[in-house]
Amino acid sequence: MQLFIGLGNPGKEYEDTRHNIGFRVIDELIKNSGARDVSKASFYGKVYKSQNLLFLQPTTYMNLSGKSVIAVKNFFKIDIEDIIVIHDDLDLPFGALKFKIGGGHGGHNGLKSIDNTISKEYIRVRMGIGKPEHKSQISSFVLSNFSDTENDFLDKYINHTVEAISKLKSEPLEIIKSKYSLKSIDSLK
Repeated sequence: MQLFIGLGNPGKEYEDTRHNIGFRVIDELIKNSGARDVSKASFYGKVYKSQNLLFLQPTTYMNLSGKSVIAVKNFFKIDIEDIIVIHDDLDLPFGALKFKIGGGHGGHNGLKSIDNTISKEYIRVRMGIGKPEHKSQISSFVLSNFSDTENDFLDKYINHTVEAISKLKSEPLEIIKSKYSLKSIDSLK
């Protein structure tokens, strides 16, 4: 069984923010797979299932994502190599898409929380959101909405990511990397 986790914050006020791009990818995966809701309070998140696929949106807020991930991982007995985390990445320009296993959290509190609960050796789907000019603006930047220009390409970016993630069921990660990695949104124009 594979567990796909989209990182974000619960609540209407965060729905369209940069930090919630992982949630948006999971929404599309759920829609495309016809997954059904199998959530329980003990999961600390929304969990959907379609055949041997699970989709998770932690509702713990970003900084405590690991609490939800460990609960779902343990309940369904998911192996670490079958966990895929989709998250926003400040170190990549908007529209960049990268895949890797393990590594540092780069200051991302959601990844830090997950690393502390299940280790670092899961697949990461890194979605570039760009970064603000000054470090002091990071918090407000990730919690801001995408610009109008970015919104023009957001659906295409999310759909490309969904297509790549869907192939993880049948193709090795190295093939996915070579076929679907993007340097920026210009690759999709």
